[in-house]
Amino acid sequence: MCGIVGYIGKADAPTVLMNGLRRLEYRGYDSAGIAILDDERVLIAKAPGKVSKLNERAHADWPSSLFQRASTGIAHTRWATHGPPTEVNAHPHLDQSGEIALVHNGIIENYRSIRARLEAKGHHFYSETDTEVLTHLIGDCDKGDLFQAVCDALHQVEGTFGIAVISAREPDKIITARRGSPIVIGVGEGETILASDASAIVAYTQRVIYLDDNDIAIITKDSIDIRDLNNIPVTREIAELAFDAAAAEKGGFDHFMLKEIHEQPESLGNAIRGRLDFNLGSSVLAGMGTSPRDLAELSRIVLVGCGTSLHAGMVGEYAFEDLADVHAEVQQAAEFRYRNPILGSRDMVVAISQSGETADTLAAVREANQKGAFVMSLCNVVGSTIARETGRGVYLHAGPEISVASTKAFTCQVVVLLMMALRLGRGRRFSRDEGIRFAREIESIPMLVAKVVAQNARIAEVAADYAKNEHAFFIGRGPMFPVALEGALKLKEVSYIHAEGYHAAELKHGPIALLEQGTPIIALAVDIPGKDKMLGNIEECRARGARILGVITEGDHETAECMDDFISIPRCHPLVATIPAVVALQLFAYHVARLRGCEIDQPRNLAKSVTVE
Repeated sequence: MCGIVGYIGKADAPTVLMNGLRRLEYRGYDSAGIAILDDERVLIAKAPGKVSKLNERAHADWPSSLFQRASTGIAHTRWATHGPPTEVNAHPHLDQSGEIALVHNGIIENYRSIRARLEAKGHHFYSETDTEVLTHLIGDCDKGDLFQAVCDALHQVEGTFGIAVISAREPDKIITARRGSPIVIGVGEGETILASDASAIVAYTQRVIYLDDNDIAIITKDSIDIRDLNNIPVTREIAELAFDAAAAEKGGFDHFMLKEIHEQPESLGNAIRGRLDFNLGSSVLAGMGTSPRDLAELSRIVLVGCGTSLHAGMVGEYAFEDLADVHAEVQQAAEFRYRNPILGSRDMVVAISQSGETADTLAAVREANQKGAFVMSLCNVVGSTIARETGRGVYLHAGPEISVASTKAFTCQVVVLLMMALRLGRGRRFSRDEGIRFAREIESIPMLVAKVVAQNARIAEVAADYAKNEHAFFIGRGPMFPVALEGALKLKEVSYIHAEGYHAAELKHGPIALLEQGTPIIALAVDIPGKDKMLGNIEECRARGARILGVITEGDHETAECMDDFISIPRCHPLVATIPAVVALQLFAYHVARLRGCEIDQPRNLAKSVTVE
């Protein structure tokens, strides 16, 4: 959600920090701020709105010579939680003395009681934020050692944090710490940069250190000293980033979302490469850390996720039951730990998260571990918290996803779940020949998606007929039901059209009352079992004046005649068809949003990585 950048070194710190904030804009935010150290002073510039406004404010308030000499600072993009997105609520915040500045991701849950205690001691607060309270608490604890003051303060707080702290009294260092909100430190030559996301770092160094929960680090331009909150040294390995700065640029496309949709043949190829065994008719997913005996003894698979990842899990549920003959269920990660789930050692919990930092999914992982289940993850971000805490799982290799609306991460989640189901299926019910046939189906997915992406211009023409609507319904059956949910989610995320996804059989149980002349129905009518029932549902909608846009199987002329408009996908296995079908809906949502003039990559009120519950 919020973004953090910190820098200490030999370069122009304000410029480095501004560039870092720009690379974090995709995460979603509504205000921004920067603090730098200059001549034993802390100077701050803040502004509601975009980073460009902050940049204008800083250049208006600070002399150009300051940009050349300031070499230490911290910066932040804020997604409002405590208090509206105003300048006074924007980070960084200062302590009572005005000599300590802090930026913070997360939520301090007991900030009210701390604030009351500090007010009784004479502290005065200007903002409505929990972050200003934490800043004052650090200042109150400071007895001449900033590191110890931060430790003492963090021992008193409840909640989550990723923080960076600077002090005019100790200008040669930055203190950073994390609990439940990511911090990554970039290791340079005579400079160190920290951030909440590696995309802010990649232009400066490929060598990074990921902090674990309750790590606290003293950062200088030449050193990184990591300890725990009890001041005990800990060791964290240096990792190499798996992408470069060019991967985080638009590459000639108008929007990151469109670029990432077009990248899907490549990203799916990367997710599949080296993971299919055509000799055994199975898949090779070493990160699962399981033997065939382990898999054969599983009694249940529980898939947990939120939003788009939840929809991917729903496709996985169909795949595990159809291919592997194992009971599977999908649970909303936000509810998982609050409903006292029944789990045992023969249950496998699969945590699905693009960022690997989703707070609700991380909480589900910890609950599943506590209950003794076999826990693994599907993540896109190497070194993310969920990936590290599960210790086993499968990386998506989708590459950086900058647009808030997930596209290539979702399709890679689904293809990895299909490969997992294939592996389980070969150990339980699939013959070698059946396994080989399904492995070939998976292998063909990048080509199938490329055929859909090649229809971009036609889908844009179709979208023009729907861009003025304010409501839309997506319907599907079987594995196309979660595709309908995901298609509706994409449309509402980027176009702000009220869109709902339904199982087609549910239309007559209420939603059909909302249909009137011209109401858009986007129907997933591809060749899968139950398509005849789907066509019946479509006729029910047509009888009430709805306008039908079908996603159909290529060459299915009979079904095309039932539609007002249609988009074709290549003929393939019903489970595999979920991927090209959802890509068609991604392009549809993109073009509708473009025609409506929406801010596609950074939809209002949304954030890329949801790191608070």
